[in-house]
Amino acid sequence: MTKTARISGMAGALTATAMVMTLVACAQNEGAQKTEHLASYDVQEPMMAERAMADAEYAMAPPPVMSHYVPTSTERYDGEAIGAVKLVAAEPVSTFSVDVDTGAYANVRRFLSQGQMPPEAAVRTEELINYFRYDYPAPESRSQPFSVTTDMAITPWNPETRILRVGLRGYDLPRSQRPAANLVFLLDVSGSMSDADKLPLVKTAMRQLAGELGRQDRVSIVVYAGATGVVLEPTNDERAIRRALDRLEAGGSTAGAAGLRLAYDMARKAFIEGGVNRVILATDGDFNVGISDQDSLVQMIENQRDSGITLTTLGFGQGNYNEAMMEQIADHGNGNYAYIDSAMEARKVLSDEMQSTLFTIAQDVKIQVEFNPAHVSQYRLIGYENRVLAEEDFNNDTVDAGDIGAGHQVTALYEIVPAGGKGWIGPRRYDDNQRSVMRQSGSGEEVAFVQLRYKLPGQDRSRLIQRPVSSRMLANARPARGDMAFVAAVAAYGQNLRGDSLLNGFGYDEAVSLAGRQDGYWREEFLQLAGLAQTLDARR
Repeated sequence: MTKTARISGMAGALTATAMVMTLVACAQNEGAQKTEHLASYDVQEPMMAERAMADAEYAMAPPPVMSHYVPTSTERYDGEAIGAVKLVAAEPVSTFSVDVDTGAYANVRRFLSQGQMPPEAAVRTEELINYFRYDYPAPESRSQPFSVTTDMAITPWNPETRILRVGLRGYDLPRSQRPAANLVFLLDVSGSMSDADKLPLVKTAMRQLAGELGRQDRVSIVVYAGATGVVLEPTNDERAIRRALDRLEAGGSTAGAAGLRLAYDMARKAFIEGGVNRVILATDGDFNVGISDQDSLVQMIENQRDSGITLTTLGFGQGNYNEAMMEQIADHGNGNYAYIDSAMEARKVLSDEMQSTLFTIAQDVKIQVEFNPAHVSQYRLIGYENRVLAEEDFNNDTVDAGDIGAGHQVTALYEIVPAGGKGWIGPRRYDDNQRSVMRQSGSGEEVAFVQLRYKLPGQDRSRLIQRPVSSRMLANARPARGDMAFVAAVAAYGQNLRGDSLLNGFGYDEAVSLAGRQDGYWREEFLQLAGLAQTLDARR
């Protein structure tokens, strides 16, 4: 019997600390045992293959409505109230940080697929919108790392208003031009990760990423339960990575903060100047040993980000899932957050979209839109509630904001009321104040002025992009078609899930009709999910 076989047989009786230490010892002996077969896992290979096939079959099928109920009372979300309507005469400027996270979309899909409506606090409409790609042009040169697109349409749920879309698209990075990557997989192997949709799926996800490595890349693996340990020193040997993943078993409490500290230490140890240095945390977020409150964890991550090491968080599981922590520490770690609910999603995030996940092309990206009161009387930003910045933050280069990766897209939607149109806020007694503002502004040829600030990686001073939005765009607005119709449909879907009271009865069925027939797995799946939401919402 091999050493690994003995470990497998003893795993159920070991404490979490002993199990982590045993894994670490096994990793340290790996170099001396390269010819030794992993006998205890030979018999599991068919089971692993069957699980992978089952994941693939599930991912390719329409989302099923499950009959069982999964408790959600212990899941944690930091939901913000739906963004308020603004009067242009009083608040003409809207400022926010970009968001490229997509975790809310997959998490919402998980609820709907199990026959439940998601909690409103779990829905962030901008993450639903940014889950999809749109027809934005590629940047013309790397001197400006992303293109900026603006367009407008009549709002599908309110003919009195218009939808203004601001779209960004980062430049694509050919594989041959990718910088070297130093990746530290920080994997939760505590007892809460024992379910099939947790540690087994973590292994699947990490195998996806390991398969994308180049010769210049390095991966190390840190695990934590009641204790922490390094189970794989930096390597680009895919077989060694897979062997280390196969050994992992769940058990014990969750010392997540200690694991984060060790992971950052490993990243510094193998730091690549001019390369990608990133910790990838895979967990359900249920930290219960050491630092466990969200504010303290955020502070710890902020203290690390200036070192040039970023953080990606991958959420797994249900029941005790702490999405609030996962999303916040990723944002403060200059990284991104995704939720992995299937092998298909793991492939999308860590294979198909790996470049945008790992390779940052613009940092601290902020958007500011100033509306001209001569043409716009009221507006609201759809989503981005937890990304709103003060107006003065836009020109302050010390204020942290979101990053854009290679090939990333970012979409923001404003619903605006043309001057003279019927808005959400009725006339006020002293409207002369507003009319004087309009007289001072003049008619002009601009309905709005869009500004973007960003930093190139490694630079401290931001750069500025400015784009006027012509008043002709407002005058020529037509019903939404094509990509504009689809993005408006996703926005309506998200706002319905959030309980938005300003949709005038425009429901999930109308969103499906607006989107129209779609090609491609993910867009077709969206239509199915919106249909599920219609059925489930009617039952409440």
